Amino acid sequence: MLLETYSATDIGRKRQLNQDYVFSSAKPLGNMPNLFIVADGMGGHNAGDYASKCTTETVVNEIQNSFEKNPTIIIKKAIKTANAKIRKEASENESLFGMGTTLVIATIIGKYLQVSNIGDSRLYLLNKDGLRQVTEDHSLVEEMIRLGGLSREDARLHPDKNIITRAIGAKDEVEADFFTEELEPGDIVLMCSDGLTNMLEDKEIEAILLNPEKEELIQKGDALIKAANENGGKDNIAVVLVRLVEDDEVKE
Repeated sequence: MLLETYSATDIGRKRQLNQDYVFSSAKPLGNMPNLFIVADGMGGHNAGDYASKCTTETVVNEIQNSFEKNPTIIIKKAIKTANAKIRKEASENESLFGMGTTLVIATIIGKYLQVSNIGDSRLYLLNKDGLRQVTEDHSLVEEMIRLGGLSREDARLHPDKNIITRAIGAKDEVEADFFTEELEPGDIVLMCSDGLTNMLEDKEIEAILLNPEKEELIQKGDALIKAANENGGKDNIAVVLVRLVEDDEVKE
C-alpha cells in the first residue's frame, strides 16, 4: 500500500516564534517502513522551539539506528532517549530551563496504523465512518471531562485548556499512550498541534478534509491552516496528513 503525504507548520497570527515541529517520511527509517511526527514545544524564549526540534531529531535518529524489530519497543526507547536528552540539556542550560514538548508519533505497517502520544497534540482518523480522534489528550481539561466535571463543549473555552499533564521533558520518566487502528485505502490520517484544534471544531476539520473541491492533500492541508488562521490563529499550527492510496500516483 502506498502513501500520499503532506506536512507543514505555520507561525499563526499572534506568536512571534514557531515552536511547532513536524517530520514526515513515507520511506523507511531503520526498521520502520515510514514515520510521521508532530511536536509542540513549550518554554520561554527559544526553549520551546528547541525542545520540539531536538526531541523530533533525537527520536528520528534513535529509530533510524535501532536494531529492534517491534515498532512499539523502538518508539518507547526513542521517547525515553529524547526525554533524557531534554531533561539533561534543560538542567545544564539556564535559558532552556523548564522546556518541554508534546509528541505524536505514527507509522503505518501494512494496513495497520500504530500511534503513540504524549501531551495534547492529536491524531485523527478520517474513514468511511467520518472523523474520529484516536489519541487522548493528556491535559487538565481532559481529566475534568473524564471525571464528569466538564462538558467537551465547555472545555474548548476553559481558561486552563492549555495546561497539559504529560510532556517530554517534564519528568525523569515519561509515559506514552499507544493505539493501533486498521486502515483501508482512501483513509486519511491527520496529526496536528492544538493550534489547529483550538481554532477549529472537529466538524469543521472534517468538512475541510471531505471537501470534494480540494481533493489533493496539499489543498486540504493548506485549507486547514488557512481556516485556523482565519479563526484567530492564536497559536502555531502544525499539520501532517497521510492518505493510503492503491495506485502508483503518490504525491509528497
